[in-house]
Amino acid sequence: MPAEERKIVIIGAGPAGLTAALECLRRGVGHVTVIEQEDLVGGISRTVAHNGNRMDIGGHRFFSKSGEVMDWWAGILPVEGEGTPPASAETLDRIILLRHRLSRIFYLRKFFSYPISLSGETVRNLGLKRMLAIGVSYIRACLFPIKPEKSLEDFIVNRFGRRLYETFFRDYTQKVWGVPCKDIAADWGAQRIKGLSITRVLAHAFRRLLPSSGGIDQKHVETSLIERFWYPKYGPGSLWEAVADEVRALGGEVLMGQRVSRVHWEHADGHARVSGVSVCDAQGRETLLPCSHCISSMPLRDLIRQLGDGVPEPVRQVAEGLVYRDFMTVGVLCRRLGNTRDGQPLQDNWIYVQEPDVFVGRIQLFHNWSPWLVADKSKFWLGMEYFASEGDQLWTMPDEEFTALAVRELVKLGFVRAEDVEDTVLLRVPKAYPAYFGSYGRVGEIQTFLDGIENLYPVGRNGMHRYNNMDHSMLSAMRTVDCISGHGEKSAIWKINAEQEYHETRSNA
Repeated sequence: MPAEERKIVIIGAGPAGLTAALECLRRGVGHVTVIEQEDLVGGISRTVAHNGNRMDIGGHRFFSKSGEVMDWWAGILPVEGEGTPPASAETLDRIILLRHRLSRIFYLRKFFSYPISLSGETVRNLGLKRMLAIGVSYIRACLFPIKPEKSLEDFIVNRFGRRLYETFFRDYTQKVWGVPCKDIAADWGAQRIKGLSITRVLAHAFRRLLPSSGGIDQKHVETSLIERFWYPKYGPGSLWEAVADEVRALGGEVLMGQRVSRVHWEHADGHARVSGVSVCDAQGRETLLPCSHCISSMPLRDLIRQLGDGVPEPVRQVAEGLVYRDFMTVGVLCRRLGNTRDGQPLQDNWIYVQEPDVFVGRIQLFHNWSPWLVADKSKFWLGMEYFASEGDQLWTMPDEEFTALAVRELVKLGFVRAEDVEDTVLLRVPKAYPAYFGSYGRVGEIQTFLDGIENLYPVGRNGMHRYNNMDHSMLSAMRTVDCISGHGEKSAIWKINAEQEYHETRSNA
């Protein structure tokens, strides 16, 4: 089909959807219409403003081992220090900053390096007896690994030993996912921490002693261990807002506040194809958008529902059995912070809270990601992050009650005094994390069915039900545009973050 006749409908204005839209327009693939049900672009990578303060949902490091992705970001916003004046961060609103990463674990009311290192601090915090037990356990795991690896528990124990797993992985992971590690597929580890192990942590610690350029290039470093990353001055959403602006400038449409009500498809001449997408606005008015190609980043479960009749019953059952983990962040603005130990301000980007006596899973320090995320730079702007499932105790708690819980836990952990809290806000994000349990083991059946619909392309984290990082989602979109333009195969899309070349060991953040 000639490019001028192609009408490409893209569901979702997150990283995958907007990357696909801009790539289509830059390559002259066809006319693009992006459908977004929220009032902000960026998906889970959006930036939410409250009283002049900005919240990053989950924390987004802009780093990838894919040069294609790094160049793409740099082509959207100028990078501080690379062709920009020295004072550019002060004078430019849309700019990428080079940031230094620090994240730690808070356990036993003490700080531990993340990832865990065999440092003097770790030995002092855990005690010699615990350290010896961890060492013996690790040796045992090396000599007698669990085969085959059937669960995330098996995966982590094989790489760190059972004692270290029980100390730093087991309880935190259950807090995140709401189920034990033994009930989560090993695929999660393969897609998130495949390249991380004690030997790699030690090798990284040794390399830190060597001279460093201080730049962004860290291709020899596991993604989980990177120490420098890019970050947009006003949060990740500002980059995706710039992308949406460029999509519009190139003639594309970005329809906000529009909900997909049906994806129309049909069989003809032995082929299955999408013919259009119906959308509803806030007033319930429905519009049919005819299309030659449909790119979907909506949750797989919802996509199967919107395809309506004709979906095989086994595929529908798998889709209905897919599980998602939801996410809540409480923004807390305060005058001062405690728990500095050495009297110095906390420099962490985020802190993993391992303590079993609180619900909070992580604490973001937004002002350390970028000082421009907080309106008053003399204040401290935190994000208390909670993991929940729609309908459970945390998710259904009234907003005022939940924000009060977050402040109590922040005080209990010693990070702030109640009288120093000036403002709070609660943000709920449904379907933030596709889960690797439920019917996930049969997700290939959905993939096979969707591959049979010639012009339908699932992309992104929820679109593929895969725990992608931002650049994985972007790469899935880029490979999709390759297919539409006649320069790629659908199989390449599903290989993103599934084969070694796309894991954190080599190609990605």
